[in-house]
Amino acid sequence: MTAESLSYDVERIRSWFPSLESGWAHFDGPGGTQTPRSVGDAVAATLTGPLSNRGTTGPSEQKAEDAVAGFRDAMADLLGADPRGIVEGRSATQLVYDFSRHLSHDWQPGDEIVVTRLDHDANVRPWVQAAKLSGANIRWIDLDPETGELIRPEAAISDRTRLVAVTAASNLIGTRPDVRRIADAAHASGALVWVDGVHYAAHVLPNVETLGADFFVCSPYKFLGPHCGVLAADPELLESIRPHKLLPATDDVPERFEFGTLPYELLAGVTAAVEALAALDATASGTRRERLSASYHALHEHETALLDRLEDGLASLPGVKLWSRAAERTPTVLASFAAAPAAELTDFLADVQVLAPSGNFYALEASRRLGLGDDGGLRMGLAPYSTESDVDRLLAGLDASLAASAS
Repeated sequence: MTAESLSYDVERIRSWFPSLESGWAHFDGPGGTQTPRSVGDAVAATLTGPLSNRGTTGPSEQKAEDAVAGFRDAMADLLGADPRGIVEGRSATQLVYDFSRHLSHDWQPGDEIVVTRLDHDANVRPWVQAAKLSGANIRWIDLDPETGELIRPEAAISDRTRLVAVTAASNLIGTRPDVRRIADAAHASGALVWVDGVHYAAHVLPNVETLGADFFVCSPYKFLGPHCGVLAADPELLESIRPHKLLPATDDVPERFEFGTLPYELLAGVTAAVEALAALDATASGTRRERLSASYHALHEHETALLDRLEDGLASLPGVKLWSRAAERTPTVLASFAAAPAAELTDFLADVQVLAPSGNFYALEASRRLGLGDDGGLRMGLAPYSTESDVDRLLAGLDASLAASAS
């Protein structure tokens, strides 16, 4: 075996996933990855108890307490953040909506909120709606449909900017903007920076400080975990935000932003998912953050090789147009085909047990800006368990489908 295969043995990794026994090739990772057995086991073990509300009186209360602490520590290690600034939410969308209300309390007419044509609608519409209610103005960072890059993002930022919302990686076409450059421009104008890291965190090890993110949101189910959302921010910044909350509820940070009883079983599942990510590189050692760093490096090499194989194969197909063209991007490809609508290709691929969804995937502004309307295109995303065989099956399925459409 080569040194790379010793550190990243995809068959070893695939053995973690009971769902892969179905025989399907999954290219739907950008919408949510498959889940390792260890994550399901952690959820079940926590949920079946003993489990009570948080406390220290008995083992059932301590189990809940440990689930919360373990979750905050694990996500802090993954995001390069402070565990005291880790907030759980039902989803990333819910967290954006919650904080759009919290942060817009003191927005005034004439203030400016900056959003982009690249982002998932969850990092667009909540800010647009909150701005409208407060009288603030919306400014747009445009998207170049030919390159997939944002156009002059700093030009949208002024001394009236209160917040800039930008994705770290497009869930539609994979573009990874220069978030730090945008954040520096925003901070120079006294604005806050909200970063959607939902797609980014599945492929690049985040560091919220290096990115310049005041707020960073992600979704564990995009990287092997259960369905919930996570926000990371500086605890001191969170201390300055006063949400509406129930009177008896704690005012401590980060708990003041978590409404109701937490889903302890999901928090345990998130911790298990982070441990799985840290074990992608079988040779990794050291702290969990160090193991995550090594594992993400190995994952990048694995996914890059598969992406090259995928794009080379797509280039040989008739009438294909690739929309994923940015200089820095994730292993996510959006394509359209002259011979057939994307939705028809999705159906054809399903007949040969290849799952490659089609649509705009809630990146509505981006899909429209690319000229694809609300229908979007065929999205093919790689994941830690993707193989050369999966890629070849996808390409063979597309080739057969296009040939059938042309006949």
